[in-house]
Formats: sequence, C-alpha cells, structure tokens
Amino acid sequence: MGKIIAIANQKGGVGKTTTAINLGGCLGVLEYKTLIIDADPQANSTSGNGFDPKNSRNIYDCLVNGVHPKDLILNTANPNLDILPSHMDLVGAEIEMINMPNREYLLKKALEKVKDEYDFILIDCSPSLGLITVNSIVAADSVMIPVQSEYFALEGLTKLLNTIKIIQGRLNPELEIEGILLTMYDTRLRMANQVVDEVKTHFQELVFDTVIHRNTTITEASSYGKTVIMYDAASKGSTNYLNFAREILQKNNLTKIGNDDKKIEIDHEL
Repeated sequence: MGKIIAIANQKGGVGKTTTAINLGGCLGVLEYKTLIIDADPQANSTSGNGFDPKNSRNIYDCLVNGVHPKDLILNTANPNLDILPSHMDLVGAEIEMINMPNREYLLKKALEKVKDEYDFILIDCSPSLGLITVNSIVAADSVMIPVQSEYFALEGLTKLLNTIKIIQGRLNPELEIEGILLTMYDTRLRMANQVVDEVKTHFQELVFDTVIHRNTTITEASSYGKTVIMYDAASKGSTNYLNFAREILQKNNLTKIGNDDKKIEIDHEL
C-alpha cells in the first residue's frame, strides 16, 4: 500500500510544485512507482510534466463528478511516474463541494481506489488552506512542508501547523508531519544561512538533512516539461533531489532490490 504525502504550505513560491515534480521524478528513477496529484488550480505540476492542462480531464472530474482516478491518470516521460492532472476549473470545485456529504473526505475516498498501485502518492497542494487543501491533508498519511531559505520563511508556518493539529484532532488522527524541507538555499547569502539555522533551531528533528539549493537547471527543466533528473542528471538540482529521495526512503525504512545498483549508476553519472 502506497504512502500518501501532502506537500503543503499556504505561502506561495516556496517550492511545493518543484518538490512534487522532482521528488516524484527521483523516486521513479530509483524504481519506486509514484503518482503526483496536482491539487492546485494553477496546474503547474501538470504543465511541469509536459501536459497541457486544457487538453485532458482532471482532478475536478474526480472530486465533483466521481470519475474513477484510473480514467484520469497520465503516464509521464519519467520512469515510474504518473500524474493526476489539474485544471483552472478546480477553483470552482470548492464551491460545488460545500454541500456534498463528507466533503472533507472526497479526495481520500478517490485515492483509496488507486493507493495500492503505487509506492508513493505526492499531493501538490495549492497555496491556501481552503477545502481542496483540507481534502489533501485528510487524504494524506503525512504532510511535507517546504520552506524557502529567505526572509519571512517562517511566515504562516505556525498557522499551517495549527491547521494540521486541528485536522489531526478532528478528521485524520493518524496524520504525521513528514518533515520540513528547506528550499531555494543560496550559500552566498548571509540571510539564507540565518534562516536555515533558525528553522533547525526551532523545529530540530522535523527538519530534513537535505537542503535544496537555488538552481537554474530546476527552472529550465520545468519549462521543458521535464523533471530535473531527466533534463540534466549532472546538475546540482538532480543531486539535491536524489539525496532527498534517498532520505525519504531511509526515513520510511524502504529498500528495494536493484535500487543499490541504480543509485551507484546515478552517482557515477553525477
């Protein structure tokens, strides 16, 4: 049975979509079957994997119209990586979901139909704490929180943690915090180093060891509709996300026959 991880932070521009795409890509390369759920109306995870959000049915059909996820999931060019695409129609889904019974559990119910077919399901949440994001967190086994290594990094983080606590108490008692991921780290900036130190001091064991550095190759890869590992395996971005994927696997006590050989091959390329 796959593990569902919601990648959430109501603050925009912190690297949620970038992390969903590239963590998913690296888990796929390491031979773990992974599904990305694009739960953001901006549909950047969809376009970032090379799909036009206007050209396919999407998560809206799943939540509002009850379409089976299997009928909507698309195979990406990245090995072992699929995506349930999004669309700007998702903006109106929250209004339509308000009067539905068990409205907070709609995504959970849908994902239960495909959960056993994947090792990991990564939900790219929208930069808000609306009903779609609540659905995402309720459906998840854990929440991963990207935090950019910049001024105002902790802005809104307390509010998100409080929301997670409320959901744990009322809707999803088994929910855990997967960890806090520091992103957009620039070693040249004193402020970035201060933010990293501050986050690690405040949240300690919740903070992942891996830090994602600011890297133009990651942006370039998304503009070509590719994961960074498929676009440039020798880049700093690929190294960061491969290390992060391995940390996630280690945290979840997962190993798979053949992965060690695959890792050695990738390391040699880097």
